[in-house]
Amino acid sequence: MPVAASAVYFLNLRGDVLINRLYRDDVGGNMVDAFRTHIMQTKELGTCPVKQIGGCSFFYMRISNVYIVIVVNNNANVACAFKFVVEAVALFKSYFGGSFDEDAIRNNFVLIYELLDEIMDFGYPQNLSPEILKLYITQEGIRSPFSSKLTDKPVPNATLQVTGAVGWRREGLVYKKNEVFLDIVESVNLLMSSKGSILRCDVTGKILMKCFLSGMPDLKLGLNDKIGLEKEAQLKSRPTKSGKTIELDDVTFHQCVNLTRFNSEKTVSFVPPDGEFELMKYRITEGVNLPFKVLPTIKELGRSRIEVNVKVKSVFGVKMFALGVVVKIPVPKQTAKTNFTVTSGRAKYNSSIDCLVWKIRKFPGQTESTLSAEVELISTTTEKKSWTRPPIQMEFQVPMFTASGLRVRFLKVWEKSGYNTVEWVRYITKAGSYEIRC
Repeated sequence: MPVAASAVYFLNLRGDVLINRLYRDDVGGNMVDAFRTHIMQTKELGTCPVKQIGGCSFFYMRISNVYIVIVVNNNANVACAFKFVVEAVALFKSYFGGSFDEDAIRNNFVLIYELLDEIMDFGYPQNLSPEILKLYITQEGIRSPFSSKLTDKPVPNATLQVTGAVGWRREGLVYKKNEVFLDIVESVNLLMSSKGSILRCDVTGKILMKCFLSGMPDLKLGLNDKIGLEKEAQLKSRPTKSGKTIELDDVTFHQCVNLTRFNSEKTVSFVPPDGEFELMKYRITEGVNLPFKVLPTIKELGRSRIEVNVKVKSVFGVKMFALGVVVKIPVPKQTAKTNFTVTSGRAKYNSSIDCLVWKIRKFPGQTESTLSAEVELISTTTEKKSWTRPPIQMEFQVPMFTASGLRVRFLKVWEKSGYNTVEWVRYITKAGSYEIRC
């Protein structure tokens, strides 16, 4: 449910009303007095940004030396209300030259009232984009002498922008070389038992894009996801191609993606923003290709010595390699001395985190490396406490490899002028929470 705000108040730290706007008639005029009495004049100020007084709810946030208070008389969306406050403050700052405080509000009463009428209608948030609002609210705010002058360029084609058709991209962009950079970045989250069985495993990924394209291009992205391939085969009346398909979970898109077309054709089509942006996020829980296997063996020899043997195998292709591999092997706090033998990389004992830190700068595919260590402990006369053995942790980054198996089948760019486009696609897999119990 949207905000459906009944009133918005701007108060200073003393509780004086700087400016207010009533959007509905379902609350009384003494709402600000209730806020002062029950929130500002008590110790509850700052403990919780949501307070219910009587039949009304107060959502408030402090920005600089100003409190912005939204009063609602129904079951409103709290997250939407605070998102509105954040976006509204960003809008005001763009008009005031980067400052938002009591003085800026007092110097721009007329402009703020005009903006409040545009960004909220009968208590429901509207468009808060500074680029779009500046197309028809051209009045400049009184800027602070310490703020830098804004260099925002006017956006042409006001009708297109105001209707929200392509509010994230302006027309008239021209590049000498039209390029698209696409990165699939995945994080592997793993928890493995000491016996080698997988307790938890999933992949969280995101598709990052950087577009330097002229005009108003229309892009179409094809992935090897199961639903998309089945829909494409259905539309073209042909059997689904063999090969690995991916089931994507919890998919979220950038606002530029045409959701209607995605729901009907399962195709990611969009008019991209200019520059860098995040196209989509996803999660995968089945069919994960682990880039590394870790085989630890830790033996406690009495109270004063531990033997550690850790073997790390790379499972990805032989032509690939991992960068910045770090293996953190926990040891007891009473560690006094360590001796290492590694087949590759370097290892040392880090007393601040109670770990043996093994670093391998470059780890080729289909190879294995081994660490052997003898750990001497400080002998104590007190009763020995059992060592809990925290899990081994790994950090790494594998270029041109995806743990999910996700691949870009095609990336098509269409623009009415018909220019040629250079597409660059890159895959990166890194460790999220990669833990192996020992």
